[in-house]
Amino acid sequence: QVQLVESGGGLVQPGGSLRLSCAASRITFGNYVMAWYRQAPGKQRELVATISSSGNTNYADSVKGRFTISRDNSKNTVYLQLNSLKSEDTSVYYCNAKWGPTSYWGQGTQVTVSS
Repeated sequence: QVQLVESGGGLVQPGGSLRLSCAASRITFGNYVMAWYRQAPGKQRELVATISSSGNTNYADSVKGRFTISRDNSKNTVYLQLNSLKSEDTSVYYCNAKWGPTSYWGQGTQVTVSS
């Protein structure tokens, strides 16, 4: 079946950086809009960034200038570079693949920003 597997989360100090990866299998990756969402405890899941099949990107205002989404269609992988991390970035980060009405989710990776 379709799998989206996130990796790269962890514990980082404020101001630090992380790079998240999401490897997709059993989908025609290049057709899909890829996105990263996050969900903090007690809060709704929120959209962080999207990247279209042609590479156009969009970001939530809260992460603009700090986070960068990219994709490598040859590796069926989407990335999220997180820089200048803040405590409020602490969340579980989820990868999403969407094509028309079809949507798949990864299992999530925890990012904790704390000193």
